[in-house]
Amino acid sequence: MTRRGEVLALVQAGGQGSRMDVLTRERAKPALPYGGVHRLIDFALSGLVHADLADVWVSLEYQVTSIDDYLSGGRPWSLDRNRGGFRRIVPQTGTGPATESGFAHGNGDLLLRMSADIEAFGARTLAVLSADHVFNMDLAPVIEEHVAAGRVATVLTSDVTRKDASDNVVVLTGRDGSITGVEHKPSRPSSGTVATEIFVYDTEVLLATLHDLRRELAAGADDAESGDSGIGDFGEHLLPRLVERGPTAAVPLSGYWRDVGQPGLYLQSHRDLLAGRVDVFDHPGRPVISHWPDRPAARVRPSGECRGSLLSPGADVAGLVVGSVLGPGVVVEKGAEVHDSVLMEDCVVRAGTVVRTAVLDERCEVGGRARVGAEPTRRLAHDDDLVLVGRDSTITADVGAGGRLEPGSDA
Repeated sequence: MTRRGEVLALVQAGGQGSRMDVLTRERAKPALPYGGVHRLIDFALSGLVHADLADVWVSLEYQVTSIDDYLSGGRPWSLDRNRGGFRRIVPQTGTGPATESGFAHGNGDLLLRMSADIEAFGARTLAVLSADHVFNMDLAPVIEEHVAAGRVATVLTSDVTRKDASDNVVVLTGRDGSITGVEHKPSRPSSGTVATEIFVYDTEVLLATLHDLRRELAAGADDAESGDSGIGDFGEHLLPRLVERGPTAAVPLSGYWRDVGQPGLYLQSHRDLLAGRVDVFDHPGRPVISHWPDRPAARVRPSGECRGSLLSPGADVAGLVVGSVLGPGVVVEKGAEVHDSVLMEDCVVRAGTVVRTAVLDERCEVGGRARVGAEPTRRLAHDDDLVLVGRDSTITADVGAGGRLEPGSDA
């Protein structure tokens, strides 16, 4: 068992999340709800807490205030301690070279920007997790095995289709699990084994490699004022270089895993949840901890009907809900229908309206007998089949499949 100060955990929660379009205009992507009452960042924080790690940092950059209240100084995860525990860290700009100003250019570049803080902490081992993936695995034995084996890096992996692998970092391994090669978002992947963005690093080797890469890439850069160190995401330069420097291993992630950082993947993962294919909430000893909403129990009225759906606390259903996830306080009036959709907190669907294959952000209202979305023709969710509506929008006109409404829209 590791002791306090031996392992530092870092959750990278600062990405802009531009692929989620209107849903991340006004919030950090890790603050997106999942399954009604959870947020995406819950999975990373819960995994670290259950691994008994005493020092957990959360790195924020984009729309920091949108997630600060939810994090509450680490209190929901019992990380608010006098010594160690939760630390909210915002990488500073303007204190380093020109190539380290502005927003980070990828999760590898972000580690470089935080290298001084990481080095000052002095932990031998660094665990780094992304905050937009759905998973629940016991990380303690992974970290302990990494340390005992004297590895430079351990990468948790998952097997996906070759098509999906082209959007990820493909990890090639030998029979013993050692990493033999890395392919960064290849057009023709050699394998369907991808990195899940859960890493365990030897801190000293990691920091030395980051500084080596900064020197090398800065020397060959055409534009030193671009604000980009060139390190980019972990799969571009960092992980391939670590594979060259010492023993690295891939460890298969057990159970369900999905990157939900795109609209179609986000909806598809909720479909998986409703279909019983998501096991992340099935571990009583490792619950996914969240900042639970203070709401009364959900209610289904006599006229209401729910089939294959999830209702969060405070939801009030008098209409028809099929294959959907309703967030806290969502109201579906009598005569309204919601199909194959995710409705976030305090949305209202008025009588006579139909919402289908859509994601509605917080406090949206659908009225005027509007038809939002359409029944998809494909089995898997695709971005262009899905309607996305930004928070605080009012809809009284029809919105076709693939529609996008900015936050505060009046359509």
